[in-house]
Amino acid sequence: MQIFEKGSSMKTSHTQKKLGTLQATAISGNDITSSCFYVSALAISYAGQYAFISLIFVGLILFFFRKIYGEAVGALPLNGGAYNILLNTTSKGNASLAACLTILSYMATAVMSASTGMKYLYSVFPHFSVLIATFILLTAFMFLTIMGISESAVVATIIFVANITCLFLLIITGIFYLFTHGIEIGRLNFGTPLKENLFHALFLGFSMGMLGVTGFETSANFVEEQKTGVFPKTLKYMWILVMIINPAIALLGVMILPIDMIANNNDAFLSFFGEKTAGNWLAIVISLDAAIVLSGAVLTAYIGVTGLMKRMTLDRVLPQALLKENKKGSSPRIIIVFYLLCLSVLFLTGGELEPLAGVYTISFLSVMAFFGLGNLLLKVKRSRLPRPEYAPVSVVILGILGILMALYGNVKVHPEYLVIFLEYFIPSFLIIYLFLSRKAVIHYMLYYVNQMFDTIRRLSVLSRLQLQKEMKKLTKQPFVFFTKGDNIATLNKVIIYVLTNEITQNLKIVAVLEKEEELSKTFVRDFEAIDRAYPDLKIEFIQVKGTFGPEIIDRLSKEWNIPKNFMFIGSPGDHFPHSISDLGGVRLII
Repeated sequence: MQIFEKGSSMKTSHTQKKLGTLQATAISGNDITSSCFYVSALAISYAGQYAFISLIFVGLILFFFRKIYGEAVGALPLNGGAYNILLNTTSKGNASLAACLTILSYMATAVMSASTGMKYLYSVFPHFSVLIATFILLTAFMFLTIMGISESAVVATIIFVANITCLFLLIITGIFYLFTHGIEIGRLNFGTPLKENLFHALFLGFSMGMLGVTGFETSANFVEEQKTGVFPKTLKYMWILVMIINPAIALLGVMILPIDMIANNNDAFLSFFGEKTAGNWLAIVISLDAAIVLSGAVLTAYIGVTGLMKRMTLDRVLPQALLKENKKGSSPRIIIVFYLLCLSVLFLTGGELEPLAGVYTISFLSVMAFFGLGNLLLKVKRSRLPRPEYAPVSVVILGILGILMALYGNVKVHPEYLVIFLEYFIPSFLIIYLFLSRKAVIHYMLYYVNQMFDTIRRLSVLSRLQLQKEMKKLTKQPFVFFTKGDNIATLNKVIIYVLTNEITQNLKIVAVLEKEEELSKTFVRDFEAIDRAYPDLKIEFIQVKGTFGPEIIDRLSKEWNIPKNFMFIGSPGDHFPHSISDLGGVRLII
């Protein structure tokens, strides 16, 4: 056991350009509004003239998730979305499962949005290869994201404003058309009997309509880049857009066009709708807008996945080499890795939408369900953690049930999607699992190297030395737990968590004490007992004089060269004067 004492902390400061409400909403909003180009027609194909009711139910579930995300991210305002919530409420393995699903969702979103956008453009200018254009678009947005999030946000904002303008123009022309041409077609549509009973039709329309909220989870993946108070506003404005645009377009569609005609023009429904209400000029405008906003959804995927993968890399789930940043503060290696993954999906599928939809649908809905589960775990395990708003348990459960119903409905309609999803998910999760378990992997490799190369001693020694060097490098990384004078049971839980979820043999237990404050003799005895109980773990007890907060964390992180996300605390109480985000990524484990 080693005990050290350190003096009070010095203040450190740094500035970082944060995103405002419009920019942050635009990044996520491009994804969620891009779904308007297909989700209304999709819902109509299953729920017929009552599709707008299904889409209102979708908006209700999204309202529940406004509360769910608002509470969870408000309590833990760090990048990573569902991964971050589960990391701070359960094991790193469970969190990595959610992260794997999120990355798959972003991969499918990027490729599918780029391909669909280029198909819309092809409908106006049919003189290029859609596959090559998709490749060029993915490449262009890779370079834009490498340039930095501020530059990306400017482009996203321009796309977002133009798209909202076009969609509301479409709705206004539809309303004007009804006033000038009457509602006879609408009467005929609502007088036509459904192929299924009403409940079943609404259920399937709702299940398909849930695909219209993709992008809602993105804002949580780059919350650290947003100004204080911006995140809940992004949720609010995205919800408003979903509640207005999708049901309005679905209702206007069945009031103006025969349902059979909508089914025959499913792929370019909004363009056809615009041509009907205002002429060819609006059809061209909508097609160009679709191409642009779907391209914006590609940018959203890059930004969302960068925040998530960077957090995973900081937590040593992914290789540390990915962390290297450029002058703009972006992480080019993470962006390039994601770009290469997208290209592999593009060329494996040939840009075909069906396999992409299979991965995208199940991944996205699963991530939403995991976020709801994370919220429930947050209530149970981190009940003392301050949060700006509270989602009632009934709201969380209804939200999760809504997502599970949509997941079931999609798999029921397209059972082949589940097979396609598993073909991508299983290899992806195995790779992440191997990274998580690389300590055990290296141990096994050491064993087999000894077995295989005993007869070739020189090669055996070199291989063993290299693997031992890698093992030493991994276990050398120290971790920190800030204690409040916890009892032996709590200290034991901390050590079990560290040994289970991290690769290390070095743990610093730090007590931050006021000038006249002293730890009890009971704590010292408990610490000595814990130290003896884990002889293979080097445990240091360090007393630091000062007030626990961001300044001390900053100073100790720099002095010891320990990243803040390798520092742990228990759940702070209501009187803790700082937000979790002020602590720079410090994790909650008790």
